[in-house]
Amino acid sequence: MDFSIASILLLDGLTNGAIYALLGMAIVLVFTVTRVIFIPQGEFVAYGALTLAIFQTGQVPGTVWLLLIVAAVAALMDLAAGLREGRGAGAALKAGLRTFAAPAVIAAVSAWAAPHGLPLPVQALLTVCIVTAFGPLVYRVAYQSLAGASTLVLLIVSVGVHLAMTGLGLLFFGAEGFRNPPFWDVRFAAGPVNFSGQTIIIFAASAALIVLLWLFFERSLYGKALRATAVNRLGARLMGISSQSAGRLTFAMAGLIGALSGLLIGPTTTVFYDSGFLIGLKGFVAGVIAGLSSYPGALLGALAVGVIEAFGSFWASSFKEVIVFTIVLPVLLWRSLRSGPDEEH
Repeated sequence: MDFSIASILLLDGLTNGAIYALLGMAIVLVFTVTRVIFIPQGEFVAYGALTLAIFQTGQVPGTVWLLLIVAAVAALMDLAAGLREGRGAGAALKAGLRTFAAPAVIAAVSAWAAPHGLPLPVQALLTVCIVTAFGPLVYRVAYQSLAGASTLVLLIVSVGVHLAMTGLGLLFFGAEGFRNPPFWDVRFAAGPVNFSGQTIIIFAASAALIVLLWLFFERSLYGKALRATAVNRLGARLMGISSQSAGRLTFAMAGLIGALSGLLIGPTTTVFYDSGFLIGLKGFVAGVIAGLSSYPGALLGALAVGVIEAFGSFWASSFKEVIVFTIVLPVLLWRSLRSGPDEEH
């Protein structure tokens, strides 16, 4: 291996690592606020890439109809919960309509826009709206009623949600893979390395999103509420912070990050209905390296995962996935040795 090959592999690894960093931070965010190990995070990535691909064909993506179905189920659950808690029929109906309204508007606009062949940025924006809307609905349907359950129960639910979303992905997108067009089709030469426009967009978008997340958590009231919930859920509730609202907002952010990651990774590789699992697992490895608690740790871990994956594919392409996932073992051993026997993880 000479310097030129190493440079190319390093760039490829950092490019993938930038996307894994977003997923790793999303997994850390969801776990710290809700204690959910969100395995289906990768499904948001696949849904984002495939929804845009279907928009490109001029058809209505199946995720539009799925969004309506899940929104209707969540609305009925809110209506039933309101009646059960004795809020009155009007208040319960209002809560159900509030849950259903935004997804219905997004679905209606998307169904109208799909056959019109709108520009790629508009289709990307609709894709982000669709996948982001899934986040709070998934939390409402699968997790909200289990907020007090143990981490193990929530993990089992996550496995079920992952299997359901993968099966629905096969139903709506089929077994055929799709590769989206790049958002910026140019190339720049820098010595032995060629930068594509899509690579620059990936780095710029990832950096911008990380900065926006930092500003959200440091400067906004909602971000501070999520931080308070992550530090002490009971204390946050005593201070008037709704754990349900925090959960829905957290999952909306996870959906947004997943959708953007899908748009970024779609032009670099062919995405299938089940591609999200492997992509999400690499983000999970980054989250584990960070102890599911540190955002800078998730960022550094994700970049390390991307670089190791790139060099592993050069030296032993057949075992690159094994090499990446093996990283978890020494990290878990190290954390196990550092943790006391009574500490709960």
